[in-house]
Amino acid sequence: MLQKKYIYIIIVLFFMSCTKDEEKIPSYIKINEINLVDHQDTKNITDAWVYINDEIQGVYELPAQFPIINNGELEVRIKGGVKINGISSTRIAYPFYSSYIETKTLTANQITTISPTLNYLDSANIINEIELDIDSNNNSSISMTNLYENDTIKYSFGALIDSTLALELSSKEIENLPKSGAPVFLELDYKCNTEFLVGMYANNPQSVERKDLLWVNPKEEWNKIYVNLTPIVSESINATSLSVFIRMEREFNIISNELSIKNIKLVYSN
Repeated sequence: MLQKKYIYIIIVLFFMSCTKDEEKIPSYIKINEINLVDHQDTKNITDAWVYINDEIQGVYELPAQFPIINNGELEVRIKGGVKINGISSTRIAYPFYSSYIETKTLTANQITTISPTLNYLDSANIINEIELDIDSNNNSSISMTNLYENDTIKYSFGALIDSTLALELSSKEIENLPKSGAPVFLELDYKCNTEFLVGMYANNPQSVERKDLLWVNPKEEWNKIYVNLTPIVSESINATSLSVFIRMEREFNIISNELSIKNIKLVYSN
């Protein structure tokens, strides 16, 4: 009797183990890319921040395929992730993009492909390149050149620097930007053969202070970058207004220095 009882326990444990393993068979979600609603808005969404039933599942570099332990009908929330200042080690869920939310039925050992489409949040304030009124300023050795103006590329500013020392573009003065750590970002597309500097001028009651922020590396093809202006804006407590500037200095190892930028946006929320 003792031996039979022992065998019975082993068999029960075996079936319990099998059932437990079957419950752990994952389903899979596949995301190739994340798009924006407006096709005229450029994007560089590199990551998917995935939540299942409002719990963080993980952050995945796109394109991605990843397992989900829970199966059945689940709420999937996806946020678009970007690299702050183009740096791989500083990835965030972009605070001005909406979330993609959909209820999906996930089946064990099957792949569900999701193609999220996002939009800018209704609460996002967007100042576009026309409203920013970007032009060469008094610190520039040459004038801005308008290279393109058509349905695909509305505005692009470029420079060829031969003997000149610097190109500097700046926006109009912008008032009432949020401080106290509220996010403020500059979005732009660029291509260049020389690094360029992005920063801001803080217009104080008695002085103008130049605040350098980020040197952007050369890119042969068009690239989008999300520049985090938050630290400058938040520390400029006494400034009555701020202006964005973009500066490229002469690199004499190259015959001519070239810079083109387009799709410029200043984005913030109150």
